[in-house]
Amino acid sequence: MAHRDIPAYRNPLVRYLLLAVGWLSVALGFIGIFVPVLPTTPFLLLAAACFVRSSRRFYDWLVMHPRLGPWFRDYLEGNGIPLKGKVYAIGTMWLSIGISCWLVPLLWARIGMLTSATLVTLYILHLKTRPSR
Repeated sequence: MAHRDIPAYRNPLVRYLLLAVGWLSVALGFIGIFVPVLPTTPFLLLAAACFVRSSRRFYDWLVMHPRLGPWFRDYLEGNGIPLKGKVYAIGTMWLSIGISCWLVPLLWARIGMLTSATLVTLYILHLKTRPSR
């Protein structure tokens, strides 16, 4: 995979910061599996980005994980995302954005959330859809 081309940071402070953010992201992504308004995929992608720059061992663990790994490998290898994953990601995102817009009275915040959700939806729809296995 292309992650071998990305150099790890040599500065220990930066590496430890990336490791901390990576593990926090793994924890939040794991919690997001069970809590519908907390996204899973963005946190796990952030964790992978942090680990690839700080710890090859943790990156490989995450990408080769029996449950989480196939999503990373399919995405990183350009095989696409399953239709079920696209529907789930878009549905839960819009549900959480809808709840957030209902709870946040600030017009500029609502516009920002709706714009962000629209752009992410377009990006997800643009990604290749992986055939069912």
